[in-house]
Amino acid sequence: MPTAVPDVSTLETIVSAASAAPSIHNTQPWRFRLAPGSDMLELRAVPERGLRHTDPSGRALHMSVGCALFNLRIAVAHFGREPVTRLLPRPDEPGLLATVRLGGPARFSAAPRLYDALWHRHSSRLPFSDRPLPGAVLAELIEAAHTEGAMLARSDPDATDRLLRLTREGEQRTTAAPDRAAESRRWVQEPDHTRLGIPLAAVGAQDYREHIPMRDFAAHRHPAALTARLFEARPTIAVLSTAHDRRADWLRAGMALERVLLVATAHGIRASLLHQAMEWPDLREQLGPAPQDDRRAHAQMVIRLGYGPKGPPSPRRTASQALEDGVQAIHR
Repeated sequence: MPTAVPDVSTLETIVSAASAAPSIHNTQPWRFRLAPGSDMLELRAVPERGLRHTDPSGRALHMSVGCALFNLRIAVAHFGREPVTRLLPRPDEPGLLATVRLGGPARFSAAPRLYDALWHRHSSRLPFSDRPLPGAVLAELIEAAHTEGAMLARSDPDATDRLLRLTREGEQRTTAAPDRAAESRRWVQEPDHTRLGIPLAAVGAQDYREHIPMRDFAAHRHPAALTARLFEARPTIAVLSTAHDRRADWLRAGMALERVLLVATAHGIRASLLHQAMEWPDLREQLGPAPQDDRRAHAQMVIRLGYGPKGPPSPRRTASQALEDGVQAIHR
């Protein structure tokens, strides 16, 4: 039978795996805590790493934490324990977004493949090829989102043009808004002791045709670094959505997003996240199903998928940095 409390090495690996998740601007707005003498990991938000202007509701923060939560579940299962997860477990503690108890022996799952993928996944802001994604892989990505209670829909050419137009408008609005532009620029920085933010090398390029609107939050500070490249002519775009739009739905959307990204990584598919239109409520409303579609859905992320280079990674905080009391906490 497994011991109740994980050893230091296991705990460090689990937290490092969780911290490998994507987050908006690589803010990594999460903190982990192992309740003393227990097998319960708490996952808390770090509000000071939220984006006050870009993400005033905290939706993107919750999605980021949801991505880390999914990785945490995968890592716990990898070490042979069942991750018993609760979302928003204490209404009187809004900053406590989830708990994961290390339960009994893990049930069979696809965790081994996904566990390997989480160490290799990172966003690629580089051009992809025009090679189409196989239908079977797209079906697997759709099922991955469904498993976590979300919906993933690939856009047809007309919908893709509409989504890219809305994304471009979101990017232009952010560039024109001094508070949001400055907030974005602050998170483009060379790696330092904080291990936060996006290195200049990972920002990527701009589309020579200006068809795919890549975020250019470094442009005002490093204009020479934003080279123009020829991107794919017909990008594969998918929209992740949920039936409702509450805090728990944002966490589920994050878990669904990370499962989709890890399945894609396992198939050698790269991804970049087109979040710009999500940051403006009126544009986000238009990202859902077309007006003639009777489905009710709340868009949570626009995902660009394809075959291409991995792109350089962004730094991640160490387990000691991500744990509220450091790894020493498990000895108390």
